[in-house]
Amino acid sequence: MEELQTQISRELQEAMKNRDAVRVSTLRLLIAAFRNKEIERKKTLSEAELLDVIQTEGKRRREAIEEYSKANRQDLADKEKAELAVLQIYLPQPFSETELKQLVEKAVQSVGAQGPQDMGRVMSALMPQIKGRADGKQAQQFVQQLLTAAKS
Repeated sequence: MEELQTQISRELQEAMKNRDAVRVSTLRLLIAAFRNKEIERKKTLSEAELLDVIQTEGKRRREAIEEYSKANRQDLADKEKAELAVLQIYLPQPFSETELKQLVEKAVQSVGAQGPQDMGRVMSALMPQIKGRADGKQAQQFVQQLLTAAKS
């Protein structure tokens, strides 16, 4: 749909008027990422595909924050955090830890998982439900804990 792209373009104009440099640069990068993905796919992107692009950009920022923090470059880490905050405005609300644990339990029950050997089946059932709203690594840890406890 055009709605999300239109909203981002409108907010870019607004940020330019307000001289919000971080917001302007982040939204410009996001629009460029949309265009690149459209060129790559040779079609206009759906709303879900636009959200995928935003999630990818958010993931890049989180990884960069981690790397810059390890390298003691707080100035660069802060810049990435500011960009991530702008991107998160456009993403769906993440699941709480409790909600994620409930989804993990349902996925384990739905595939009839018995122990750690069923991890792949549980994760493949779970990932479409949490896509974009929860961290895959965190979900994997919950699945592992639950399957290990089930085995004992």
